[in-house]
Amino acid sequence: MKNFFRKSVYIVTAASLFITIISCEKDFTDVESNVITNTKFNTAATSVDVIAENSPLESIQSDNISRPLAQYLLGVYASPDYEKIEASVVSQISIPTSLNVLEGVNYGSDTTTVVTKIDTVFLKLPYQVTLQANNKYKIDSIFGDKSKPFKLNVYRSNTFINFYNPADPSKVNSYQSNAVFEKMGSALNTQIDFPFIPSENDTMVVIKRRLYDDSLADNDTLKLFNAVTSTVPIPFARIPLDKDKFKTLFLDKYETGEFASQNVFNEYFRGLIIEATGDEGSLTSFNFNNRNIDLIPSLEIYYTNTVLELGTTKVLDTISRNNSFPLSGFKINTFKMEDKVYPVNNEIIVQGTAGSEGTITLFDQSKIDELAANNWLINDATLTFYINQSADTTHVPDRLYLYKSDKNVSNPSFTQITDATTEAAFGGIGGFLSRDATGKKEKYTFKLTDYISNILNGETKYESILKLKAYNPSDPPGSGGDLVFRNNSWNPKAVTLFNDAPQNGVKKAVLLISYSEKN
Repeated sequence: MKNFFRKSVYIVTAASLFITIISCEKDFTDVESNVITNTKFNTAATSVDVIAENSPLESIQSDNISRPLAQYLLGVYASPDYEKIEASVVSQISIPTSLNVLEGVNYGSDTTTVVTKIDTVFLKLPYQVTLQANNKYKIDSIFGDKSKPFKLNVYRSNTFINFYNPADPSKVNSYQSNAVFEKMGSALNTQIDFPFIPSENDTMVVIKRRLYDDSLADNDTLKLFNAVTSTVPIPFARIPLDKDKFKTLFLDKYETGEFASQNVFNEYFRGLIIEATGDEGSLTSFNFNNRNIDLIPSLEIYYTNTVLELGTTKVLDTISRNNSFPLSGFKINTFKMEDKVYPVNNEIIVQGTAGSEGTITLFDQSKIDELAANNWLINDATLTFYINQSADTTHVPDRLYLYKSDKNVSNPSFTQITDATTEAAFGGIGGFLSRDATGKKEKYTFKLTDYISNILNGETKYESILKLKAYNPSDPPGSGGDLVFRNNSWNPKAVTLFNDAPQNGVKKAVLLISYSEKN
């Protein structure tokens, strides 16, 4: 019985293989990008000229209302080869419930007087860091010249951030990166045009606690840690804010209707505008969604209550307090992009955020018909773009990404390329940065085998153009085979590529198709 079973398996396997070969010879459909080595087939390759053009962006959606944003950029990034970016953040503020200056401590008003003085108010911006071998942290994701400051100002926003679209309340609202938010009053920071320079050494703040007469009562120290067991403090930026303004706007309002609920507060204090301006400096990426609440950017208010005997200056008690207001709720990353006109030449510029993408046309219908008539079995299809190494390559993207866009100019639809899902376990469409033999940043190559095969065998109708962008971690398709592409971008990196111009020679953009055909 065992021998008969094995024999049956061999017969079935051989029969299945025979049927498969016949099917391949008849249909020439793609077989998981494997090159056919059977002697009945010839394997060859052909290159197809493509059209690669610049596609500058006006803006991108940059809010967290209808889609999650993991990173928010703040600062200035300027390169002579690309658009200058001034990245700012607009954020609502979360408040705790039942705020009270004395927090349940009651003193008789007929026998005591309580004097409340703000010790310090500041904006806390924890950096994203990596622990080095020397047991010190290095700040991640800084672009530009961090030795030079950019100007930072903090304002109260007078623009209410709506969850629903005011023009159509049945739809969730969204904000573009060029949205304008009205400022209310003057800047809230104590030093106008605060010179912001990120530093790994900013790991501690000493808070001087002051009594009613401004005399020093005590010193508190603030340090941030990744975990309870950590001993190395996390560096963070601190932007000093105006104490008098926040006493009026916050402390004096704690027990009033403005702080009665989060919704009421959002109407009263509509958010903070953290604005970066300047012609030099650096751009830093901040995580506003950290699981460690201490590492979420926040508004920090430290104050001291001095309890005096009524009618005297005798100090009966000193109560040191602080309140932390996370910058959570709705947030928008705004990008002020320098107007830059790129010449029509042998290059395309790809720059993240709201910079520039590339538009790629693979072929027209006549070329599709010509290729399809060959009845080839497509083994491999790659699209390669070479880097112009004479341009600024300081911060080129580690990866580029391709997605499909229909030809609706006013309201385009974006979808994933077939290989992004079918080859997801093997890197999807690729697009990773490659270096040459000397270590220089050389090219990006995309694998489009299934996509090209489906077009040539008629399974997919070629009606879309391809868009080339700086890769964002949110670009690949999610689970469940979702083919909709959502164009987020908090990656500010940029690169200059050679397009399809003949003068680019062997470095021009090209689609290379490897195929098999019958002898």
